[in-house]
Amino acid sequence: MSKAPLMSLEAALEQVLSQARASVMESVTISTFDALGCVLAAPITSPIDVPAQDNTSMDGYAILSEDLAKGWAQVGKELKVTQRIPAGVTGEPLSSGEAARIFTGAWIPSGATAVVMQEDVQVSASGGITIGKPVQHGQWIRRRGEDVRVGEIVLNKGERLSAASLGLAASVGAATLEVSRKPRVALFSTGDELVMPGEVPPSQMKPGSIYNSNRFFLKAMLSQLGCEVIDHGVVPDNRAATLEALRRAAASSDVILTSGGVSVGEEDHVKPALEALGALNLWSLSMKPGKPFALGHIQSESKTVHFMGLPGNPVSSFVTFLVLVRPFLLALQGATCVEPKSYQLQAHFELKKGDPRREFLRVKLNDKGGLDLFPNQSSGVLTSCVWADGLVDNPAQNIIKQGDWVRFLSFSDLSQ
Repeated sequence: MSKAPLMSLEAALEQVLSQARASVMESVTISTFDALGCVLAAPITSPIDVPAQDNTSMDGYAILSEDLAKGWAQVGKELKVTQRIPAGVTGEPLSSGEAARIFTGAWIPSGATAVVMQEDVQVSASGGITIGKPVQHGQWIRRRGEDVRVGEIVLNKGERLSAASLGLAASVGAATLEVSRKPRVALFSTGDELVMPGEVPPSQMKPGSIYNSNRFFLKAMLSQLGCEVIDHGVVPDNRAATLEALRRAAASSDVILTSGGVSVGEEDHVKPALEALGALNLWSLSMKPGKPFALGHIQSESKTVHFMGLPGNPVSSFVTFLVLVRPFLLALQGATCVEPKSYQLQAHFELKKGDPRREFLRVKLNDKGGLDLFPNQSSGVLTSCVWADGLVDNPAQNIIKQGDWVRFLSFSDLSQ
């Protein structure tokens, strides 16, 4: 019996995103202080101009430019300083021959048409000023509405909120934001060989046992994506335990994420257990690392709980999470941009033989602006992910020569 052809990553991603977008999380209203990493469920429209009035971008002196045309600065005549305007204080109109001491952020007084930096004036014993260099009309003045105009959409629905986004929302007076609810993700690993760090010291580990690394980085990556993580630990390799774990996870979550047990071996119980509770598609993906991947759902009372199963090898699990689970979770929150940024950089290494599958190579940026390749690309070598700055997305069968331009995906972008 011939094997089914491998599924392309593009086809898998299309199905993953379709399932997510059919069930976007409901919206909630939260404080802008607490919205970092959340996805906007409604656009933010500014009710004000920002800045609200013309203001100074420097500490200095507000003056009338027509006074300069009269030669006040050139002949060394003093301008009389008639007022002091800190931020938050409204000044009085200026008349010819007058200047106002003004501080960054303060509104420009009526009649003033330029600001001279305090470094460019000389202050006399009487408190008047003379200007030591030419002044241009409008210099050091920030105009009303030059950042945001009243009625302008400043943040769109579907945007994931960064620190700068929160500052922008606050600048137009948004104390609360309507965002998609954070997904509740139940996480567990399968495998009798798995041991939690701290439970058994290295000297007492049984032959064949390994410490559970996947649980730690998956929980961390879920948290970075704004998910509420419900950790269900390690599930033994038997069908009854797997069924019970799935039922328990489905009762309190929107998504179930597992690692291991999604292949077709005799000890892989996730597939038959999930099929007993709902539906499962088990795919063999044309990607390396990360060939086995599962997508399905469980019908739990009145809700549908999504299921995603990752391979057990740590690098396979790590990479598959980045290229499939991450976009799924962002789409589930209503994000419009789910694909990571990519950059064209030069390879400072050779790949003499291309793989039949699309390959994600662990690479590091070097001081010449190129990419170095980690020497061991095995799916079990988690040190490669710590050493690397990102991945080269290399097409199937593609060889790489020194100096070739390659598609680079940064871990910094993929962790947001």
